[in-house]
Amino acid sequence: MSKIIVNQTEITVLKYGDKDYISLTDMLRAKDGDFFIADWLRNRNTVEFLGIWEQIHNPDFNYGEFATIRSQAGLNNYKISVKEWVAKTNAIGLRAAAGRYGGTYAYRDIAFEFGMWVSAEFKIYLIQEFDRLKKAEQEQLGWDIKRNLAKINYRVHTDAIKENLIPPQLSAGQISFVYANEADVLNVALFGMTAKQWRDKNPDSKGNIRDYANVSQLVCLSNLESLNAVLINDGVPQAERLTKLNAVAIGQMKILTDDTRILKLEKSESAGEL
Repeated sequence: MSKIIVNQTEITVLKYGDKDYISLTDMLRAKDGDFFIADWLRNRNTVEFLGIWEQIHNPDFNYGEFATIRSQAGLNNYKISVKEWVAKTNAIGLRAAAGRYGGTYAYRDIAFEFGMWVSAEFKIYLIQEFDRLKKAEQEQLGWDIKRNLAKINYRVHTDAIKENLIPPQLSAGQISFVYANEADVLNVALFGMTAKQWRDKNPDSKGNIRDYANVSQLVCLSNLESLNAVLINDGVPQAERLTKLNAVAIGQMKILTDDTRILKLEKSESAGEL
């Protein structure tokens, strides 16, 4: 639950799943005069807008019931509540909530449309404040990710290496082969192949092997880069460094793939939240 202030009116924003719904009940307090959400809902233009929105976003929308409502909308004796609208049409854009944060809530697109009914000025400020809320949430998410990565990185250096191996253990032939590009030393240690070998196996993929790495692999890769720099400064031959780096990658990846914080970050990344 979040709050935004629009023209000195406090408005609640709730999440249902991964969708934001804005309180129309709170927004109504900013409208002059004695009006109700039912007055807005009986308007034919409102019904037309809601119907189009549901047809685009809701595969389970009841078109038959909607057609009946649309034919009656705007008549003097016609009136429908949000609960009736949802029950009859199986709509998802409007919600009637009970409890502490009870009232009528609308998906943001619909809430912005309702804001115009309050006033054009109110709609503009509503969009502005909602965008500001989303930006603040994204900034907080970025901070949380950095904080969690720091904790995970610390665990890599303190947890014992577990038995199962994640990256493939390199063969003697791979270890003896000289890789001219130091970036490929890291690629082979972690992914078991060079950048060219990956491109040959994935000719239709854009970018490079590291563009397709998950969060666990990126954390491990960062640690391998630091370790490789130390080994180079110590004059360790490339074949020996590759052996050490591969062993470290195996141990770290086992730890990282078992870390619940990493799993949450990877789930957020795949859902587009990063």
